[in-house]
Order: sequence, then C-alpha cells, then structure tokens
Amino acid sequence: MNTAEQNFAALGLSLPPAPKPLGVYKPCLIDGKYLYLSGHGTVKDDGTLIIGRIGADMTAEEGKLAARQVGLAMLATIKANIGSLDKVKRVIKVLGMVNCTPDFEKHPFIINGASELFAKVWGEDNGIGVRSAVGMGSLPDNIPVEIEALFELA
Repeated sequence: MNTAEQNFAALGLSLPPAPKPLGVYKPCLIDGKYLYLSGHGTVKDDGTLIIGRIGADMTAEEGKLAARQVGLAMLATIKANIGSLDKVKRVIKVLGMVNCTPDFEKHPFIINGASELFAKVWGEDNGIGVRSAVGMGSLPDNIPVEIEALFELA
C-alpha cells in the first residue's frame, strides 16, 4: 500500500504556495489528534487566485477544477504546518462553499473536485469523509470555491 506522499507524487500535480491568512484567523489548528483547516481559496501555483462565479463566469467543469485547486492549497497548508501528508490518518469532514448563480444546483459536483483529490491521496477509506456542499451568494475576492475541513492525525 502506498503512502499519501507517494499517492500524491503519482498524480503529477504541483502544490501552490501555502496561503497566508487574509484576516484574523489561523489557517491551521491542531487540537490533540485533530487538524482543522480554515476556509481555503483557489490559490494557483503562482500565488494568484482563480476568480469568477459558477453559472455566470465559469462552467461547472471549470468550477470542479477550481475546487481541486482549493484541495491542492489545503494540501500545501498541511505540508507547511506538519511536514508530510503521511501524518494525516483520514479526512473527517469537508464543508464546500460554491460561489454561484441562484439557479445553479450542482454544488456537490463542484466540491467533488477536492473530494476526489483527497480520495486519491489518502485512499477511498480514509480520504472520503462526511461533507456538505452549499451555494453562496458571494465569496471573498470573487473566488468560485472555498473549502474548510477537519482531519484526524496519524
């Protein structure tokens, strides 16, 4: 069985820089065996953001890719704070927020972009937790997706 680090390397994806807080909060908090990640946005490898509203400026497929990018930013925060993806035992809870038009109804499809990434990194048993995927009228800086999550540490 491969480790999370080996699984990530096999995907051939790169991590963006771990995002810095844009307000008064911690991006990451460890409490005993739990790792909490604050809401993360669509940080690209060059540090810029993917922006736009799904259903107006972006398609659902583009939104799903944006959610995967949020997942990558979350992985970058994990590595920056605890050193290795192997130190995470499993995903417990994901809250995905989608900046979309009022008539958009495929929020779970969008958040699958991050959830599928986590399942590939930690495997289906440990990489898929409970989840909510909801629509929002807006998100900071007009990003299309924001995700927060709770993980159990190994």
